[in-house]
Amino acid sequence: MKSISDVVSGAGLAGYAEVALIIFFLVFVAIGLRVLLARTTSFAHEAQLPLDDTSTSAKSATSATSATSATSATSATSARATREER
Repeated sequence: MKSISDVVSGAGLAGYAEVALIIFFLVFVAIGLRVLLARTTSFAHEAQLPLDDTSTSAKSATSATSATSATSATSATSARATREER
């Protein structure tokens, strides 16, 4: 009976693991260099992005929240009017 390591070594797949390791290492080094060589002003700007209300996604989320609030307020008003009529 052959073990799985015998099957994998016989298939000649060791080269793929080495290529994957080299690609991972190159991407890791590239990200590390980008972080180390970046200007701190770009980090300051990027740190404020989640808090910035001028982005289009924030406007969409705000308008969706406003529409939901308006619908809830209309429903609450209708419910009160119905109760008062009874």
